[in-house]
Amino acid sequence: MWTSIRTLLLLIIAAKITIGEHNSQYGLDAFLGPEEARKFDNYSPEESKKRLGRIVDRIDEDNNGYLTLVELKNWITYTSRQYIENEVDRLWRRLNPNNHTGITWNRYEDTIYGYATDFGRNVISYKSLINRDRRRWAVADNDLDDSLTRDEFSAFLHSEDHPRMRDVVLKEMYDDLDLDNNGKISLDEYIVDLYQPSEPDEKEPDWVSHERKVFAKFLDHNGDGYLSEAEVRQWIAPEGFDSTEKEAKHLFFEADVNQDEQLTKTEVLGKYDIFAGSQVTGYGEALTRRDEL
Repeated sequence: MWTSIRTLLLLIIAAKITIGEHNSQYGLDAFLGPEEARKFDNYSPEESKKRLGRIVDRIDEDNNGYLTLVELKNWITYTSRQYIENEVDRLWRRLNPNNHTGITWNRYEDTIYGYATDFGRNVISYKSLINRDRRRWAVADNDLDDSLTRDEFSAFLHSEDHPRMRDVVLKEMYDDLDLDNNGKISLDEYIVDLYQPSEPDEKEPDWVSHERKVFAKFLDHNGDGYLSEAEVRQWIAPEGFDSTEKEAKHLFFEADVNQDEQLTKTEVLGKYDIFAGSQVTGYGEALTRRDEL
């Protein structure tokens, strides 16, 4: 929920600030080029696969015709970093057009939530969002001057990628799951976050039953019927967890048909739908590069 709300607010900013401006294409368009990227919606699946094939060639560092797990992980790390840097850079420029060394909290709050008033404050509880941002801002603010440098601002926007921000991210996720604010996550709260029936008499899918078993067997370690903060931490961010490696291994598992621990271009294109929506393409960004704001 939080990601979509922040995205909405950033789009509001763009609509306000870029009126009358030339809205140039940001970031690397090396995959397709900006003009071709704008036409991508009209491309056939065959043309889309051709473009994914070009990405495969770039991932293949030693040009031997095969992708290893290490090469795939390196590429995912690169695209993730590129996406983050582009997003931070775009918002930094909009909030800080005069390129000061930092952005103050007041500037951020006025810009983000001031424009939101045009869309009605009664729709969303902006107070809770502001409080959440304020808490995250304070953790990102290393020198405690209530102003964020670009590096601090990156930690604020993409806290999941900064170890020092891990606790505040986990707190936000915990608060989102704890619907009754009793300090613990029940099975019902866990399920509601995953599945909500569209109709009162809708039959629960089989996978939901499986998730109930996962909750009891793998997440609720002490068997009290609830998830504590420590249990949620172990679930969301276990010690030594590497999301990039997990993504790479998942793609390998899906595409390595002959299980020889290397991927050919044919194997990758055979799982086009999975790769096109993965971090390999920046969740599609490399195929459909556009100015996000």
